[in-house]
Amino acid sequence: MTKRASEALCDFALPRQSRRFFLSGIAASASLLSACSGAAGLGTILDRQPAKSDGPGRAALLAPTTGRAPELGQIMRNAATLGGNVLSDTGEMAFYDTGDTPETAATAARLAVAAGAKMIVGPLFGPQVAAVAAAVGSSVPVLTLSNDSSVAGRGVFVLGVTPEQSALAVLSFAARRGLDTVGIIVAPGAFGARSIEAATRVAKITGQTIVSPVTDTNPTSAVATLTAANGGTLPKAVYLPGAGPELEDLAAALRGKTQVLGSSQWSARDPARLPNLRDAWYAAPDPLAFEPFAVAYQETHGSSPGILAGVAFDGVETARLLGRIQEQTGSGLTREKGFSGVLGPFKFTRGGLCTRGLAVLKVDAGAITMIGAASS
Repeated sequence: MTKRASEALCDFALPRQSRRFFLSGIAASASLLSACSGAAGLGTILDRQPAKSDGPGRAALLAPTTGRAPELGQIMRNAATLGGNVLSDTGEMAFYDTGDTPETAATAARLAVAAGAKMIVGPLFGPQVAAVAAAVGSSVPVLTLSNDSSVAGRGVFVLGVTPEQSALAVLSFAARRGLDTVGIIVAPGAFGARSIEAATRVAKITGQTIVSPVTDTNPTSAVATLTAANGGTLPKAVYLPGAGPELEDLAAALRGKTQVLGSSQWSARDPARLPNLRDAWYAAPDPLAFEPFAVAYQETHGSSPGILAGVAFDGVETARLLGRIQEQTGSGLTREKGFSGVLGPFKFTRGGLCTRGLAVLKVDAGAITMIGAASS
């Protein structure tokens, strides 16, 4: 991925998901999904011609296959076709390239609705969401794969794994184990700011004290600043939600001195392979639910899936399910029993936010152990 793409995506960096979830006593048995069936030629947005369908339900996946990060769109398309599903202009799920601007995403959305789509799955990039919602109107729910919870509401439902979900899972787990003071170290930027806000809100629920957050990723100065802010000692736990190049050095500076905590972003770094993360705890999708999907994706596409692939699969399957029961509506998405996905259980509020069950995993020597089960 290009530098520009990674900056635009924040925490949607291309992941490398480890299969080591089950090497430490976690076991599951599940049959593999069958091989996927690819979609027909995609073309460009402006070349697409609407094709009406009177099937049980129509939805459209909007993903970027041109622009700065076409590899991300391909991951989404791969996930959507796993298990023999197809992307077809006349079937349950169509595909439209959003490019990477609000204008191209809005064009894709208008074409999808003109072709009969009653629900939109996507787009991926946060800045495109408002343009898509405006283009389709409130009668067509938008199930965005973005992880920016601020775009939720007015017909937009956020399916991406958000900083709020990670903070709730790992900080709640830490609180139950007596870790009542928590420091936070993040890189400057939108993701770091959202992670700080999320952890602060969670701490009000758990009763933990959040020490003044640090936005300096130099290990020496960051640890010194955090120590001074906590009265001369490190807090009982330190939350490192980011997964950038600074992660390993920060974790090394903290390891053995405090309990290191991490977010779902760590899944992109294959923590079992990083000795500096050993003994750390981090939030992640439920491995019991995710592993069969990961194996099937690897067998079908020859690469390891990450969170984005799981989010895309869950979004498409949710739209297909609701289409088959004629509930591709806001009320269908907010049904009380929620949904079971490959990233674990989830449900939506009327305001478009997603409550999601994330597990808590511990990094061991060359393996990952689940120490906190997922619950929605």
